[in-house]
Amino acid sequence: MILVVFMYAGNILIGKAINELPPLTITFFRLLIAFIVLFPIGYRSAWKNRSVFLQYKKPVLVLALSGIALFNIFIYGSLQFTTSSNVAILESAIPAVTVIFSVFILQEKLKKLQWAGVVLSLIGALWVIMDGKLFSLTSLEWNIGDFIMIGAILSWSIYSIFVKLHMFRFPPYAAVLVMTGVGLLVLFPAAIIEWWVVGVPSLGNVNYLIALLYLGIFPSFIALIFYNRAVNLLSASKASIFLNFLPVVTMIGASIWLGEQITWMHIIGAIIVIVGVLLTTQGGKLKKREEISELTTKVKGKT
Repeated sequence: MILVVFMYAGNILIGKAINELPPLTITFFRLLIAFIVLFPIGYRSAWKNRSVFLQYKKPVLVLALSGIALFNIFIYGSLQFTTSSNVAILESAIPAVTVIFSVFILQEKLKKLQWAGVVLSLIGALWVIMDGKLFSLTSLEWNIGDFIMIGAILSWSIYSIFVKLHMFRFPPYAAVLVMTGVGLLVLFPAAIIEWWVVGVPSLGNVNYLIALLYLGIFPSFIALIFYNRAVNLLSASKASIFLNFLPVVTMIGASIWLGEQITWMHIIGAIIVIVGVLLTTQGGKLKKREEISELTTKVKGKT
């Protein structure tokens, strides 16, 4: 999950760096690159398991829309209007929302210490972004980009839940290939409309091409495979809690890339985030293995 966090932090930083491109365009070409890279790896497995994908086409559609298409559109859309710091602030709310969804939908049980870890990691993330001035959060100048990020939060939380409920049915590479393909089919007409409204963007810039290659290979392919695996091994809430590292990594990346200064407040905030993550992941098991097996059996029986 640590590698996933680094890749997703790069997603925010690069998304902000190329925000001259419209959001649907970035998302479409990112997925197109991911599909091309994935095709020789996952095609045979996808074809072999095509009956399974057709049988569970509704969950596949939800996974593709929430985690592949809408989440990225919301991220890049928000970066058109707001700062990467604001995006990181709001994205750090994903674990808390996922935990709430997990409690009600997956019936996961968290101990008090784990709830404390969720809250502590969120506070640490906010501490980093606000430079230790947590009470100034309400004085931020919220704009349309901040509200667009609410869509990203809900999309990824839903995706995490559906990964836990259904991803075990599909081979990992085939699943990402199929979801990416579905995402491309959905996005293509939307991208055409975007190009008709704002004009066809020029992708001849070498920096754009390098950025899109990164987005298509790392966040869209490698990170997604790792994240899906982590959700299956841990839980939706445990895996998503690591996303609270995103503000820390993003701030460090901004310091190296943009020359921003890291203060003691940032270091203290990073420590708070790490402690919160450790409390959540080590403070107790969300469920015993027998309970997880029982839940999986129930889901299989219902579907």
